[in-house]
Amino acid sequence: MAFHSLGRSTGNQLEIFTGSSTTGVEAIDCPSNCARRCSKARHNVCNRACLACCHHCNCVPPGTSGNKELCPCYANLMKRKGRPKCP
Repeated sequence: MAFHSLGRSTGNQLEIFTGSSTTGVEAIDCPSNCARRCSKARHNVCNRACLACCHHCNCVPPGTSGNKELCPCYANLMKRKGRPKCP
């Protein structure tokens, strides 16, 4: 059984810990992806939430809404009361 968890960001690389080994994955450009995602929403509120989700998941769904199934981590992050955290 392999254990996968996001590690720390080192420059443009995001370290993924898989059991005893570490795999480097290219980190995405969160500010530009979130600017696109939040272009038709209340920009400051949307962008703040999107950036937090992007840094946690290293993924932002395409388009301005929907498509969350393409980024399961992004889709599954919840606020304290069970509402989706990510726009």
